[in-house]
Amino acid sequence: MAHVAIEYVIMVPVLILQIFLFPLAANSLMNIWVESRKNLTLQETASHLGSAMQQLYSALNHKTISTGKATYSPQLSPLIENQYYTITGKLVTVLDPAMKPTKILKLTLVLANAGTRVTTSVLLGPDALWKNSTLVSTSSNAYISATKNSTGITLQFGG
Repeated sequence: MAHVAIEYVIMVPVLILQIFLFPLAANSLMNIWVESRKNLTLQETASHLGSAMQQLYSALNHKTISTGKATYSPQLSPLIENQYYTITGKLVTVLDPAMKPTKILKLTLVLANAGTRVTTSVLLGPDALWKNSTLVSTSSNAYISATKNSTGITLQFGG
């Protein structure tokens, strides 16, 4: 009988502790998984947009095209984990190893109310220009446009 009482004294607190620890651990692991999924989805979207912008730039960056305009509707997922996101861009000039200026468009995607943020870089040529604009994922007519004229190729979001 004494052994049974000692087992209860040892096992009951351990069982009670498990009742609280397992749900807390499962909740913590789920939160990590959801955040990772948000981050991955945002990064995939950023890569898709960066690739599209680079293709638009490349399509117009040929010496046989003097002026022109190209647009692309990216068909973005409007929500990630029931939250919209915004996309902004910033053009920076850097020197390549041959000391020639080249431009990099840094796209930043921010998930609303979550603080999740990803950035991707798009390598463009020296004649690239960026018109400050923001794209909201819930916009039904969102697009990316590239316009070539005598000053260069201007990229921007629209919609």
